[in-house]
Amino acid sequence: MKIYFAGSIRGGRDDREFYGEIIELLKGYGEVLTEHIGDKTLSALGEDGLTDKDIYERDMAWLEAADAVVAEVTTPSLGVGYEIAKAEVNKPVLCLYREQEGRRLSAMIGGSRVRVERYQNIQDVEKIVKDFLASVY
Repeated sequence: MKIYFAGSIRGGRDDREFYGEIIELLKGYGEVLTEHIGDKTLSALGEDGLTDKDIYERDMAWLEAADAVVAEVTTPSLGVGYEIAKAEVNKPVLCLYREQEGRRLSAMIGGSRVRVERYQNIQDVEKIVKDFLASVY
């Protein structure tokens, strides 16, 4: 199984360590096409050496190749929202959201057809991911 993991880059990297934990968990189910999202050295400035067009074309090819999409949506990101919108047309999509005081999940995600699961820790994510992937494959 090929899994596309989406998480904020230019929208903010506050959760980058947690992205790495989720990616390691997902690797137990298949190939994670977007492992670089969890790279601790990747800053909110994004990747060096690639143009925006290069990144777009690469990521859209990965999204097309993926069997499922898992997105961590706690940190709002235009790019992640775009990826979810593209994927929800023909792929199973799981959005993971960690509730925080003073913040709310975007209505465009919460009201969409994608599966949204709230969590507090990696143990919650383990169960959610297992249930999600079992339900789609």
